[in-house]
Amino acid sequence: MASAQLRVAVVCSSNQNRSMEAHYLLSQKGFAVRSFGTGSCVRLPGPAPDKPNLYDYSTTYDAIYQDLLRKDPELYARNRVLRMLRRNRAIKLRPEQFASCREPFDLILTCEERVYDQVVRELTAREQETLQLVHVVNVDIQDNYREARLGAVLLCELCQCVSLLDDMDSDLAELLLEFEEHSGQPFLHTACFY
Repeated sequence: MASAQLRVAVVCSSNQNRSMEAHYLLSQKGFAVRSFGTGSCVRLPGPAPDKPNLYDYSTTYDAIYQDLLRKDPELYARNRVLRMLRRNRAIKLRPEQFASCREPFDLILTCEERVYDQVVRELTAREQETLQLVHVVNVDIQDNYREARLGAVLLCELCQCVSLLDDMDSDLAELLLEFEEHSGQPFLHTACFY
């Protein structure tokens, strides 16, 4: 399966850091990719751990960027949130919530176990219409700039290998075992149907 034929979704909690870094890298490599969040709203770091910035998914990346510039440009430059938002707004208009998407994918990659559980729960709660198989794969990626970059490289390598498989449905489990050995990280995997 060629990279352009493999339909990939990358999902984290707020469609800001981990999923967008992977979205960026996968799109640069020619993959048909979309990214999503699973949270009820978009959550970004605030001036204190108990004071996050919360936004609705309809808020554009540019509007979030402008809001944080007004609030405290020094803080959000120092913690790289403004840099992240500049990248995000160059990729797409706004964050998207996974539960709102009905587009089918061949492979859904999640960035933490809680998000994986939410995606699997969402897919299994939907009425199965086409019975098209979708593989949901999780690798835990810490939600910080450095780990998001490293995780995106790992997810991109995985997608490149998946695109070379003759039969993804039969061969993916073995490939994931190889990636576990190579990366030292456990991968969760389940199959769902549309």
